Amino acid sequence: MIKKIYLAGGCFWGLEAYFKRIEGVISAVSGYANGKTENPTYEEVCHDDTGHAETVEVSYDDRKLPLAHILVYFFRVIDPTSLNKQGDDRGIQYRTGIYYLADVEYGNADKSIVEAFIRKAQENYSKTIVVEVLPLSQFYKAEDYHQDYLDKNPSGYCHINLNRAYEPIVDETSYDKPDNDTLKENLTELEYEVTQHSFTERPFSHPYDHEFREGLYVDIVTGEPLFTSMDKFNSGCGWPAFTNPINPEVLNYVQDMSHNMNRIEVRSRIGDSHLGHVFEDGPREFGGLRYCINGASLRFIKKEDLEREGYGKYLKVFEK
Repeated sequence: MIKKIYLAGGCFWGLEAYFKRIEGVISAVSGYANGKTENPTYEEVCHDDTGHAETVEVSYDDRKLPLAHILVYFFRVIDPTSLNKQGDDRGIQYRTGIYYLADVEYGNADKSIVEAFIRKAQENYSKTIVVEVLPLSQFYKAEDYHQDYLDKNPSGYCHINLNRAYEPIVDETSYDKPDNDTLKENLTELEYEVTQHSFTERPFSHPYDHEFREGLYVDIVTGEPLFTSMDKFNSGCGWPAFTNPINPEVLNYVQDMSHNMNRIEVRSRIGDSHLGHVFEDGPREFGGLRYCINGASLRFIKKEDLEREGYGKYLKVFEK
């Protein structure tokens, strides 16, 4: 069945280009939604009090791409806790929103799916999610020059990483945490202490701090993919550093008050492995976060070995 959902997440140029790359999406159209005026222009939306949000109409085949997966893709490229701001875009027109069609037979189901997703997602954020969830009141297609903007202007402004469209949805059932005896047998003493007892390895001591080949970083306990080399950067902090996880849903966040500090601890979703901490001093152009991760909590799989080790579906992540 062909369905539609309307997503607002900052500048629509990037969001439109992003969703066009996702398998199962039939079309993505830039426009203006849920405002107070009829047929607004881009200049009016940017400078006048129209109340419209820059929004992308996503048409998709729900047999290939269920709404819940669309929401996972959406949350990968927005900050759902940021009010009226995404990347360098500021203003009410850049608010985040999910607008569903209430006047069709699947409207109530979509509303329930979205609300349940938001409730579950909130567990992964210390701040309140501010994505508005409303029925679509109106949608006006944007001017022609906005459609397919990044196809026409490959070097044009884009506030999101389009390659996240190629990251597969992680299946929780594919990875299991071994029992404690097995962990002690298979992990080194350092790996066990880091993942199970929240130990911190010495800075500049792990080879992954200097590892920048293409590949995937998985939880050393369960094998669940957590980070990719595409989001790794040299922070100079002494530990492997990433700007983003491979998917937002693979991490859990816990307030850590140890050592007379107030930090946000990062743990893996399935293995509950201690990974490290996340800080707000990362590269601003990639969201401003620095995931400071113990190398001992990870296993690196080179790109050329992904197929052989059963991670072949992640090769799409590295497509440019």
